[in-house]
Amino acid sequence: MSNRAVVVLSVGGVRFVTRASTLQQFPESRLARMLNDDDQEFKLVNGEFFVDRDGILFSYIIDFLRTLQVSLPTDFSDYQRLQREAEFYGLYPLANLLSQEHLLKPRLEILEVRFSLQEMQAFFRIFGSCSTTIETLAEQITVFAGQHSGQNWNSPFPSQKTLIPLPLERPSHHDVVFQCGTEYSAGDQFVARYVSIKPDHRKLINGTNVLGLLFDTLLKDGFRLISARTVASEEKVECYSFERMKRPAGLTVTVNQTLGNSEVAQARRSQVHKGK
Repeated sequence: MSNRAVVVLSVGGVRFVTRASTLQQFPESRLARMLNDDDQEFKLVNGEFFVDRDGILFSYIIDFLRTLQVSLPTDFSDYQRLQREAEFYGLYPLANLLSQEHLLKPRLEILEVRFSLQEMQAFFRIFGSCSTTIETLAEQITVFAGQHSGQNWNSPFPSQKTLIPLPLERPSHHDVVFQCGTEYSAGDQFVARYVSIKPDHRKLINGTNVLGLLFDTLLKDGFRLISARTVASEEKVECYSFERMKRPAGLTVTVNQTLGNSEVAQARRSQVHKGK
């Protein structure tokens, strides 16, 4: 059977079609031995290998063999059952990763937006439990500064003069600070600060509009608003709290091809853009 290019398996009544090379990723596994007729547990019936195991869990097994990555749905909970399936198939690198359940479970991420309006200026401070999320937001948000005359300081559109991008304040890895609006400079001149949040290309000067765009960005990124409160009524500071279940970085198994039949699999961390 080892010369087959395509293999059909019926696992618990669920049909899978894959390449033989996929099943041979780990030559010492039972799936690889199956192709050489070295394992009587797998019966060949009408050209299909019949396996009396859980077909739903096998979908994660085959996905692992195709990608060498462990990436599970956020609502997945059958870690021990999937680990037993991995052990049954002789995929011990996968079983070892699944035994580290805490590395695979999604984690609750908290983000807080503080917003303050003071005369013609709006101040923003974003706190996050995940520094990577704050870093991503800092890369999306750009503040531009330009000069306005006293006659058009309240214009919603940037002046024709060149706008200069300003660096955001980063008090720590877990927060970012910026502001928008206008402030008096000299004579009839005002300094105007506009905010742009990618992928939106608009430059907004009104704090309420910036807040709305920030909310829209967070909601599209999987956050949900869980509370809104006023934390300092005299300074008009409002606090908005968001949360989301954040998928952990995927776990990848790299197979050392230089060791021949005694291949060794080693786990390492890598980023997975999208899971199931």
